[in-house]
Amino acid sequence: MHGCDDAAVVLGEGARLVDALSGRILEGNGLGAEISREAEVLAALPPGVVFARTGLDLPSVLRYLGAFRSARPVALIDPAMPVSALIRLVEWLRPAAVTPAPDGEPPFGYVAKDGHWVRTGGDAAEVHPDLAVLLPTSGSSGRPRLVRLSRTAILSNARAIAEVLGVSSGDVAPTSLPLHYSYGFSVLNSHLVRGATVVVEPSSVLGHGFWRTVAEYGCTSLAAVPYHYEVLVRLEFDPSRYPRLRTLTQAGGKLRPELVTELDRTMRTAGGRLYVMYGQTEAAPRMATIPAERLAEKPGSVGPALPGGRFSIRHNDGSETTHPKITGEVIYRGPNVMMGYAEDAASLALGDETGGVLSTGDLGYLDEEGFLFITGRLKRIGRVFGNRISLDDLEQAVRSTGLGIDLVAAVPADDKVVLFAEGAAKGVCTAASRALADRLHLHASGFDVRPIAAIPVLASGKIDYQTLAEQV
Repeated sequence: MHGCDDAAVVLGEGARLVDALSGRILEGNGLGAEISREAEVLAALPPGVVFARTGLDLPSVLRYLGAFRSARPVALIDPAMPVSALIRLVEWLRPAAVTPAPDGEPPFGYVAKDGHWVRTGGDAAEVHPDLAVLLPTSGSSGRPRLVRLSRTAILSNARAIAEVLGVSSGDVAPTSLPLHYSYGFSVLNSHLVRGATVVVEPSSVLGHGFWRTVAEYGCTSLAAVPYHYEVLVRLEFDPSRYPRLRTLTQAGGKLRPELVTELDRTMRTAGGRLYVMYGQTEAAPRMATIPAERLAEKPGSVGPALPGGRFSIRHNDGSETTHPKITGEVIYRGPNVMMGYAEDAASLALGDETGGVLSTGDLGYLDEEGFLFITGRLKRIGRVFGNRISLDDLEQAVRSTGLGIDLVAAVPADDKVVLFAEGAAKGVCTAASRALADRLHLHASGFDVRPIAAIPVLASGKIDYQTLAEQV
């Protein structure tokens, strides 16, 4: 597939990096020299996958670009991962090195050297030549699952995203999401590949520092997940305060239709646009984007497949269809589909196991134009007194009760469902439980609606269902 000569393609002509903390700007030969310097550091390490602890900082971005330039496979790791969990991951996949090394003693078979943990005991796991990046699947529990992405998948998806969003060299994107999260990763790639500017800003979308950076550097777009937009709307977000901010993109879960309509109207009033997107890490990561001009017409849709991709719907018997209004598992085909999962060290040497076909695990249907509508998850199912119920549908039902509950998270609990309602009073929760019972004709004791001060979220901004399940 792609070799070393293709590495620089991730950087389009004129691409720039801006470090918001220091004000440092890297472009042209200066940027190239910094990337080459990082590539040399990685080249000095033993062969094999490198675990790159990747934060929202300039060194992390340069390290990734240096790895891409030198065709060095890297796993992008959350720097906040506890050392104990990191050591388990190291023992599981046997990387060549971990960089930068965390505080603490390195695991058996590794030595602390020049700021890295470097493997000394035996050879690192063999790696397939097409492997470029390993990314963790979001929200995974237990042993983490890493997605194996090729250079072809990453670059084809970056170009397709840039095409549908109309990204140009004049665009300026802040790092609003973690780079070890596939959505944040794709924002970086899709802008650099078009020669645009990426502003490396470490603070949260919900913090004042982030918005000072948006204003100071004239950021033209914002990428965020549903939780971020729920909170921003509560805070009366006004895009007209930022004259150059004219594009919002949303992925990382379903945004409630009323909020899509509100944000679309707000952006149109400010002369901007909202793009609702759909993807998974396994697709490097984007699969669909609805054109901004079609949102008002199809507020519940995530749009057609990206250029080069296509959708079908799988029936229970395994057959597939593209006929409209038939609900089943969403199947995606495209050049951006992963090679497979990294299940253990030996799997790093495997080639393409998917053949460009991804069974998404999402339920949905296509309309007459091929626009996709996601209706739920195959595995997001709970049982209430023996009745199978979509947890996503329950969350939407609570939001539509008119009780003022916007942020809600549902988790299964034996023969009932527990729903956590952020900021809701006990009386409101009781009313929500009764409303669900009336709607579904089941006893209210099957719907345990509980108040919670703040719903926990992952670094990606997605709801941390695992933590909530543990509370139950």
